[in-house]
Amino acid sequence: MTLLEIFDPKAPPRPIGIDLGTTNSLVASVGSDRASVIEDCFGKTMVPSVVCYESDGTVIVGERAKELAAIRPSDTIVSVKRFMGRGADNEETRRMGPYRFVEPRDDEPNVVRFAVEGRPPVSPVEVSAEILRALKERAEDELRSVGGAVITVPAYFDDAQRQATKDAARLAGIEVLRLLNEPTAAALAYGLEHKKNGLFAVYDLGGGTFDVTVLLLDDGVFQVKATGGDSQLGGDDMDRAVAEIVLRKLGVSTEVSSRPEFIRALLDRSRSIKHGLTTAQAVDAEFALDTKQAQLRITRTEFEDAIRPLIDRTGVACRRALRDAGVKAEELDGVILVGGSTRVPAVREFVRAFFGREPLADIDPDQVVAIGAAIQADLLAGKGKDVLLLDVLPLSLGIEVGGGVVDKILPRNTSIPCGARATYTTQEDNQTGFQIHVVQGEREMAKDNRSLAHFTLKGIPPMPAGLARLEIELRVDADGLLGVSATEGTTGIAQAIDVKPSYGLDDAAVEQMLLDAFDHGEGDLLTRRLAEARVDAQRLVLATTKALMADADLLAPPESQRIEETLAHLKATISRNEPALITNAIDAVDGATRDFAGRRMNRAIAKALEGQTIDRVEKAVEHAKGIEAAHGSPLPPER
Repeated sequence: MTLLEIFDPKAPPRPIGIDLGTTNSLVASVGSDRASVIEDCFGKTMVPSVVCYESDGTVIVGERAKELAAIRPSDTIVSVKRFMGRGADNEETRRMGPYRFVEPRDDEPNVVRFAVEGRPPVSPVEVSAEILRALKERAEDELRSVGGAVITVPAYFDDAQRQATKDAARLAGIEVLRLLNEPTAAALAYGLEHKKNGLFAVYDLGGGTFDVTVLLLDDGVFQVKATGGDSQLGGDDMDRAVAEIVLRKLGVSTEVSSRPEFIRALLDRSRSIKHGLTTAQAVDAEFALDTKQAQLRITRTEFEDAIRPLIDRTGVACRRALRDAGVKAEELDGVILVGGSTRVPAVREFVRAFFGREPLADIDPDQVVAIGAAIQADLLAGKGKDVLLLDVLPLSLGIEVGGGVVDKILPRNTSIPCGARATYTTQEDNQTGFQIHVVQGEREMAKDNRSLAHFTLKGIPPMPAGLARLEIELRVDADGLLGVSATEGTTGIAQAIDVKPSYGLDDAAVEQMLLDAFDHGEGDLLTRRLAEARVDAQRLVLATTKALMADADLLAPPESQRIEETLAHLKATISRNEPALITNAIDAVDGATRDFAGRRMNRAIAKALEGQTIDRVEKAVEHAKGIEAAHGSPLPPER
């Protein structure tokens, strides 16, 4: 008997939640009673994140594309999420699969592009758009009318990777209500499903990324305390570890193992072995290469030994997240498992030992992120309970100031959306522009951090160094995307940009940034002190030299000689790599010029008061206070 499905044609579009995963993707929505993942006509919930390009221009997504990967390896893109926001010149991209990469021309953005059949080269954004389009079509088949979507991203996706995800959604014709961090989505689903409060850690190990988040659930408030992770660590790396075991046992040469068909077949078989070892102690598999066939046995012990370094890498991020949150593992009320790779027994054993408790996995780890995204989409559409999500920045954002030093305006783990301002001044006389360099990371010097954007504010009228006032504002929206604005106070000249790098961080770069910050912390502080001392010394030398030329008649001969001697000593110390020595020399010049500076001030005040009214004097004083309140660090001039 055929059942007729009845639906209201006037019903408003239903918002959806999308988990755009490395290995598989899902779409979910909130029904009359609860959120659930949308199935296809065969009852399957997951769409493999695989896209195949046929020679006639046809694009195939999902299960059928996965089947074609073995025979069309170079035209079938697998695990495209690991390419999102990455540079074409990164070596990591070259070993991710049997692809034909197109080198960018000098006038083209440095982005990954794949050469495929039937069409011009495609970017990871275009491939991801095909997956998102397939998910939208599945939702439309079920819901008829689909509204906006909440799309989840790893907490450690940087600005470029987040922007690439939004671009992919736009290509797929999807309105993005919000980008939501995957651990936060999982916590949202778990917290509302079980109505639990407390301090939780979310351990999210998926196909290509790892995140760990510490957050507080308190009657509808989901406050992220700290986040950590590795944007290039997941189940794909475990598959490669199995593949390396197989290659070693087969004795296959590097030349043979680099053939596209063999690579794809090997990785697919390695993934099957990994899945088999979840429940079995050993898996037997047959491998065929040309005329050579071999029957191999891979044991769970061999597998666990091979992936031990990968699992240990998650522990580094977990320790840092707990430290940043200011809590100990035993103070947590629970640990939530997310991601298909958490089904690996060795992973669960590691989580159990690290946190000292049995992890929570009663909501399907594969589905919990999509369910959380659907709940958030429903909330943004004005339905459901009042819930407040307070996410955080994974890395600090700042501006390069004089000497190459970073002034951090928004520290990492600041709740988003957020914004902050800082005021700067000019470094040189008659400086008519500011070179503004926005960076991301934890190191003290700009060159050691991730460069996000450069732009120039021009048209500033010439004035003495230190008089101009430039206010810079950094804003991060709920999606974690950055905007920058700059305004010169005396003229009102302003400029604003949305930061959109051409590619994102390379292999585990975010994780490495924080590790470098800890490893090089003491040396970085010394370098920063040296750079700041040199900038202060150069400014003092310039200002003192100009003052001696302008008001030489105010000096007594012995005083002039003492100032010249201290000034010469300061010039000699600037090239030394000893910040304390430079600081002492600065103090010596300050002491020698103190009386001279007082006489110059008296002369300047007397001259300024000639013919002035009280009102004009008060305005001048207020202006002077404003200049004095400006940030002590100057910005580099326009070049």
